[in-house]
Amino acid sequence: MSSLEVTDIKDLLKKTGELYGDKPAYKFKTDVPGEYRTILHKEVREMVDNLGTSLMSLLDLKDKRIAVISENRYEWEVAYFSVVAGTGIVVPLDKALPENELESLIRRSEVEAIFYSRPYENILKKLAKDGTVALKHLICFDAEDHEDGVYSFKELIEKGKELRRIGVRSFVDAKVDAEKMTIMLFTSGTTSQSKAVALSQKNICANLMAMKNIVYNMDYTDTFLSVLPVHHVFECSAGFMLAMYLGASTAFCTGLRHIVEDLRDYQVSFMVCVPALYELMYKGILGNLKKAGKYDAVMQLVEAHKNDTMAEKAAIFKDIHAIFGGHVKLFVSGAAALDINVERGYRNFGINLIQGYGLTEASPVVCANFYANKDDDKHVYGSIGKVVFNGEAKIDNPDDEGLGELLYRGPNVMLEYYGNKEATEETLKDGWLHTGDLCTMDENGYIFIKGRKKSVIVLKNGKNIFPEEMEGLVNKIEGVNESMIYSFLNKDAVDENDIKIGVEVVYNKDIMKEMYNVEDENDIYEIINNKVKEINKTMPAYKAIRNLIITQEPIIKTTTGKIKRYEELKKINQK
Repeated sequence: MSSLEVTDIKDLLKKTGELYGDKPAYKFKTDVPGEYRTILHKEVREMVDNLGTSLMSLLDLKDKRIAVISENRYEWEVAYFSVVAGTGIVVPLDKALPENELESLIRRSEVEAIFYSRPYENILKKLAKDGTVALKHLICFDAEDHEDGVYSFKELIEKGKELRRIGVRSFVDAKVDAEKMTIMLFTSGTTSQSKAVALSQKNICANLMAMKNIVYNMDYTDTFLSVLPVHHVFECSAGFMLAMYLGASTAFCTGLRHIVEDLRDYQVSFMVCVPALYELMYKGILGNLKKAGKYDAVMQLVEAHKNDTMAEKAAIFKDIHAIFGGHVKLFVSGAAALDINVERGYRNFGINLIQGYGLTEASPVVCANFYANKDDDKHVYGSIGKVVFNGEAKIDNPDDEGLGELLYRGPNVMLEYYGNKEATEETLKDGWLHTGDLCTMDENGYIFIKGRKKSVIVLKNGKNIFPEEMEGLVNKIEGVNESMIYSFLNKDAVDENDIKIGVEVVYNKDIMKEMYNVEDENDIYEIINNKVKEINKTMPAYKAIRNLIITQEPIIKTTTGKIKRYEELKKINQK
C-alpha cells in the first residue's frame, strides 16, 4: 500500500492536518466513567503554530537547541513539534535520569531552553542560575502563568496566538531543511557513555513512510496506547509520530498496573512495547484461566485450531480478546528479545503480536515481522522479520552457520554521532550502519537476532555464548524475575583464557514461597541451583552455568529494559 509522501515534519503536520483535522488526536479519561475528553488534530496544529511563534519571536530561539523532559503527555508532543517544525533542534531527555546525568546531557547538548514538568523544577532552576551552561529559558508544562522567571506552556501558546493575530508569521513561514540535524537523541549507553545521535527530518519521515507498510491496515479510526517513555525513539517514532502521520488518536497509559484496563477502556488497536510487559500480560491470562479451571480446555482448543487463520482464531477466542478491549489489530514488541512461547501464545489466541527491530541510529525501525498481517503462513516465529521496504540489510562476514553482524542502509540512517567523529567512522562504513547485533538471515530474508556483538562471550574452544539466549532459559524458572549471564575466570585456572559461565538471578520472594514453600535464602538458592542444573543438561557442556548468585536487588538496566552489563558486573565484583 502506498504511503503519504512527506518531506519533513512541517510538511507532515500540514498534509495530515488537512486530511484529519476534525479527528481526535488525543483521548483522556474524565471523572465520569465512560466519558472522554479529546483534542482534535487541528487543535494540536494550532497549538504547535502558536507555541512555535512564541519560541521564535518572543524567546529568540531560532536555530537553537531546546530540550524536552517529562512523563508521557500531549504537551511533550506539542513542544517537540513546535521545535522541529521551524524553530530549531529538539533534544528529548530521559525522564529517569539521575540529576548528575541530566546535568551532563544539558551541558553536552548546549540547550538554551527546556520544556519540563514539575518534578524537574529544582534541578533545572539551579542549572539555569549556574552560569556555566547555555540554558536560559525554562518552560513548565504545569504552571498556569509566568512565575519566578519560569515561562508557562499555556502562557506561551496564548502569547503566540496573539502574535499571530497581529500578523507575525515567523514560525508559520519558517523553512525546514530536511537534510540537517533537527533531532539530537542520546543513546542509552549500555556499554559506554551515551552518544548523541544526529537525526534529520528526512530520516524520520522516510521511516514513517516505511512503517505505514507495516501497519498497512491502520488509519485515523485507530487508537494508539503510549506506554514506553516518549523520549525513546521507539515510542517517539513508532508511537506518537506514526499516530500523527496516520491521523490516529493517542491515549496515555495511566500506569503499568493499569495497562490492560487502559487497552480496554480506550479500545486500543495498536501498541509498541517491550517483551517484559507482553510476557506479564500473557502470564496473567494463563493464571486467570487456571484459577477459573478453564486452562486445560482452552489449551485443547488452541491445539485443535492451531492451523486456523488469525481471523478464525480471533473469533474462537473472542473472550480473551475482550480482556484487551476487543479492538487490538497489532502489538509490536521491540528493544529486547521476545520469548518465542509468548509470541506463539498470543498468536494462538488470534492476537497479532510481532517482533520489530530498530536502533536509535536508524530512526529507529530496520525490520519487522509485518508480513504476518497479510499472510498467516509467512509468519516466522522467533524472527525480527524482514527489512523495511526502503532499506536493505545484509550479514557481514558470516561464519559457517551464517552468523555475522547485521548491517543496514537506508534513508533513515543517522547523519552522525554528533561531535564524535571516531565513533561515527566506526559505526558508519561505506554507507552501511554497523548495528553491533549478531544475526542470521534465512533464504527468504527473515532475520534472527542472536545477541549483541559486544556482549558475546568467546570461550577458549572458540565457541560463542550469547548471554541473551541463556538468560531467556533461566528467566523461565518459576520465581525468577530476571537474570544476567556473565563470564568469570576460575580461581584454579592456569590459562587466563579458561573462562566459565555464571549467572546472577533476581528472585521473587513471594513466588518462591507460594511455589516451593521456602523463605530461607539458602533453601531458595538450592531450588534455583537445581533448576539451573536441569537447564545445563539440555545444553552442550561448554555452555554449562558453573556459578550462581542470587539476589532480590534488580539488575541495572536502561529505561527500555536493556541490561547495563558492564555496570552490573562491576556491582557483582564489588560484593
